[in-house]
Amino acid sequence: MTTIEKKETLIKGKANLEVFSETLISLAEKDRNILAVTSDSRGSGKLVPFADKLPDQIVEVGIAEQNLVGVAAGLASAGKKVYAVSPACFLTARSLEQIKNDVAYSDFPVVLVGISAGVSYGALGSTHHSIHDVAVLRAINNIEVVVPADNFEAEQTIIAASKATKPVFIKFGKKAMPVLPRLEQTFEIGKASTICEGSDVAFIACGETVLPAYEAAQILKEKGISAEVISMHTVKPLDEQAVLKAAQKCKAVITVEEHSVHGGLGEACASLLMQNGVSLPFKIVGIPDEDTATGSQEEIFEYYGITGDALMETALKLA
Repeated sequence: MTTIEKKETLIKGKANLEVFSETLISLAEKDRNILAVTSDSRGSGKLVPFADKLPDQIVEVGIAEQNLVGVAAGLASAGKKVYAVSPACFLTARSLEQIKNDVAYSDFPVVLVGISAGVSYGALGSTHHSIHDVAVLRAINNIEVVVPADNFEAEQTIIAASKATKPVFIKFGKKAMPVLPRLEQTFEIGKASTICEGSDVAFIACGETVLPAYEAAQILKEKGISAEVISMHTVKPLDEQAVLKAAQKCKAVITVEEHSVHGGLGEACASLLMQNGVSLPFKIVGIPDEDTATGSQEEIFEYYGITGDALMETALKLA
């Protein structure tokens, strides 16, 4: 049991995917133009209740991810609001050309939902890990990339995406996430959320890594070190002002992500700081450029230092 578990218990929540399904049902019941398109993934995408309640608003294309994106783009061109749901590892690798051309280049507001992202598939190994998705999509014009941290951000992302006028990619993991504290109960794609304020070190994290960053901040507080935690739920467009402000008020910045250290949140922040002439101790914590360790998500996080205790140690070396 870690220090944070001994001291404080956060309110338990659901898997973000469950919140996605519940929110989508609520929206689709009021709007018949909202459709879910899946690639043999209604079960893993928690969409069985959606199919039961709204059978005329779900399209199953089978294990054919490229077809999934093409069909979603076609439906969007006819005025439908489409959520294309598939495992992130396949959606952003097998279907990358269709995402680039059929969705982004053609400017159809398809919502691409990458499920079981990051290392959620754990022991299935590198073929099923999705630690490249943010990097490749950051390089494609006209698509937003959102990685919700908890149930609040998951719900708000789906609601915001239903109103989007351009393509959106949303990345979801599998495990239940506790309710994180935050300074303001507001959400906007492209605007970061501050979980807690600090002045010594800033953790800028996204998705399911926001929780260990918060745990690290609580441990550091016991040691007299003030840590800020920012949920950078939108990696593209990046909230540049939030990054620059954190770098100005803190002595060090640590980015944390369930993604390769190449091309993701960390490099986006590093590039921004460098181009603005900001120099300070900086560390990217993520999955290094190597054969990824195999195991559960928890074991992989432990191996790569994405835990409250490990991030606390990283912060002590920088701050």
